[in-house]
Parts: sequence; C-alpha cells; structure tokens
Amino acid sequence: MKTFKSILITTILFLTTSIYLTCYAALITPNATTYSLAPMLKLVLPSVVNISVHGEAPITPNPSPKKRLKNSDEENDNQEPMGPQKFDSFGSGVIVNADHGYILTNAHLVKDTQMIMVTLSDSRRLRAKVVGFDVPSDIAIIQINTKYLTAIPFGDSDKLKVGDFVAAIGNPFGLQQTVTSGVVSGLERANLGIEGYENFIQTDAPINPGNSGGALVNMQGELIGINTAILSSGASGANIGIGFAIPSNMAKSVMEQLIQYGKVERGMLGVIVQNITPALANAMNLKNSDGALVSQVLPNSPAEKAGLKTKDVILRLNGKPIHSAVQVSNNISLLRIGSDVELDLQRDEKTFTVKATITDPNKIKIAATENSKQLLTGLQLRNFNQLINNKQEQGVEVLHVEDTCIGFSSGLRPGDLIVSAANQPIHNIEELQKIAAANTQRMLLEIKHGMNGNFFLVLEE
Repeated sequence: MKTFKSILITTILFLTTSIYLTCYAALITPNATTYSLAPMLKLVLPSVVNISVHGEAPITPNPSPKKRLKNSDEENDNQEPMGPQKFDSFGSGVIVNADHGYILTNAHLVKDTQMIMVTLSDSRRLRAKVVGFDVPSDIAIIQINTKYLTAIPFGDSDKLKVGDFVAAIGNPFGLQQTVTSGVVSGLERANLGIEGYENFIQTDAPINPGNSGGALVNMQGELIGINTAILSSGASGANIGIGFAIPSNMAKSVMEQLIQYGKVERGMLGVIVQNITPALANAMNLKNSDGALVSQVLPNSPAEKAGLKTKDVILRLNGKPIHSAVQVSNNISLLRIGSDVELDLQRDEKTFTVKATITDPNKIKIAATENSKQLLTGLQLRNFNQLINNKQEQGVEVLHVEDTCIGFSSGLRPGDLIVSAANQPIHNIEELQKIAAANTQRMLLEIKHGMNGNFFLVLEE
C-alpha cells in the first residue's frame, strides 16, 4: 500500500512537473501565440507625429471658467491671462495622407500659432502650415512637404462598442511615441462643458498633456478617434482614467471639408429635438426610449417643408439609428449646405420616411430671435425645462451661434444655458427678449454649461 502511495505521489509530481515544463516551453517557443500590441503598433507608430507650436494667444474679453475637463495639452495654470500671451506648446498629430503630407490634429493646438514644427517618428523635423481648422469640432489639418510618409487607415467609429480594446498614441509631456492601452468606456459623451459639438468616445487608456491630436486606434491599427481632452482631479491636473476622443467618422468628415474648401460650412435642418426619457416614452406609448423627439419645427425650414411635426420621433438619419438628441445635431452639423438627408420617423404608431435638403442657417427666420434686439441677433434659442440630478433646471438654451454675431464674439456657444439676464432670472425666451429690449447696448448674462458650473459674460454692441 505504501509502495502504491509512493508511486501515485511520484506520478502526480511527474505529471505536474511535465505540465509546468510544457506550459513554460510554450511560452518561450518562438512559434507560440503571444498577446502583444507590438505587431500592430509597428505599422501605426510611423503615422503619429510630435507637434510643437509657438504663437500668441489673443485677449479673451470674457474668459470662460477654469475647467476640470481639460484639453490634454492644457497647462495646469490657475492664472488668467491679462493680455496677449506668447506661448510654446506641444501636442500630437496623425498622418492621414502620405502623398500630400496631410496631418490631422486638434484645432485648439494650432489655431493661434505663428510657427508649427512637426517631428516624425524617424526624427525628421519639418515646418508645417495650417490648411484649415474648425473650432466647433476641434479638428485641424496641417501639411508638411516631404516624402516617405506613412498614413494611418481610418476605421469606422460607428462600429465601436463599449468594452472594445483601444490604444492611445501620442507625445505626452513632449515624450515621443508613447503608447497606452485600455477600453472604450462610453460612447456619445456630451454636455461636458467643451465648446462646440460634443460626441466623444470615452476611454480609460491614459491620456496626458501632449496627447492632444494623437491617435486612438483599434486592435486592427485603424484610426477610430483623435485624443482631445481629459477629466482631471481638481487643481493637480492629474489623469484619473477618463479621457475623451473625437470619433474618426466626425474627424474625417470635417477633414474632407477643410481640405476641399478650407472651412466647414454647416447647414441647418430646422428642427429642435430632445431626448426621450422613460417617462416620455410611457406617456407617448412608445416601445422604448430610442430616437429623438421633435419638440419644435422652425418655420420656413427644410424640416417644415419635408412635413416634420412636433411630437414626431426621429428613428434613423441617413440610415443610422438615432438614440439621442445630440446624435441628430452632430450628424446634421457634418452635412454641407445643399446636401440631402433622409429621416425615418414615427408618428403615433406609424413609421415613414421623408427627405429634406439642408439649407443655409441665415436663410431660416428663427422665431426665437424675431423682433429681438441687436444683442440677440444671430442666436438660435429654445426654452429649456428639464429635471437634472433631481433638480428642475430652467432657462434658455443656445442651439446655434453665427460666428459673425455679438454673441459669438462675447463667448456664447451652443450648449450654453442662459439662466439670468441683467441680474434677473430667465425662464423662457420671451423673458429674455423683454430684457434685451430694455438693454440694447450691454447685457450681463449668467451662463450654465455642462459640469463647469455657472459663469458670467457680457453681450455688448
């Protein structure tokens, strides 16, 4: 019996050792499968460049408040500039066209620059010129003149799912060719307090100062986002694992317009939409909360001419499923004036499709600003009354700001919520118009924007 036990123990030890040695051998065998990003990155890294800029920032008459949500190249400085400030900054970019030397990056990185230098992965250093930039989307195209470049292929950001593995590539703190990895933590992030159109990919792949304009890639080495901003922890500015990237489909659409026309011309459908809450879905006998609810159709707009009505639900836009109001505004913002859009709608219990042609916003008379004084000219507004974090929020929401109007030069941006004017609470557009009529030269506004809290700015003729 003892002999049997000894044989059994010896056999178990032998088998255990054999299994261990077999597993270890598999790990060191040259032909063994290894889980590494290196093969993919070998193809991608030559496409990511370092960008250093020198410029002078203009005076900001009404600076917005300091934000916890920061561009990923923003310095952690608590001092507001008192006048034009010379600066040297650094960031990243992605080569998207090797033949023409086009590099995709962030607008906030290059818009006020006097000189842009690009350092390639092979250490070549070249001067770049700005082809065009679009502040609302924070996308810019710069160009270098050289040969032997490697361009990155575009991926389809619409196919991303929460949990997909991604890698962020850039030049944080001026260090070249730095790679971090993580997953897609969220999609269609909005209301973050960033100016312009918000439709961000959220990732936990660490993004640090200097990563702005860098690449967010999938495991196939395709560009699926442009790294743009981070959520930092208070004054320290430290990364807390929440970064944001502009989806590649949006970046590509803006890029194509910048290359072809030098600017982005945004059209308007003339429809105002809102998210469908479970309570709304239940009250309107909808199956779920998918889609965007039409809350207003502007007169003489393409939406009105196409037959859209209040309480219609937009289910799809040009074949893409719609899950939120921000999807509608973001997709429309990428369509040029004169382009067609197809909308799948639900009205009562019937579904149908309509087509509309996007038009110039200046050709639509907006009821919200009719008869208003000069200070409100060029603004598209709507009444806002929603329950947010168990608190009823009321005011007037800014939907569109013409870049030539007083509101734009004063700092008003889409997504701003006007909660007071001339030190008087604002609950609707009519109240705002009355106050504007009594304050034709100057008007103090209190603004709420996303997570930034409240701040003040002055509309002044």
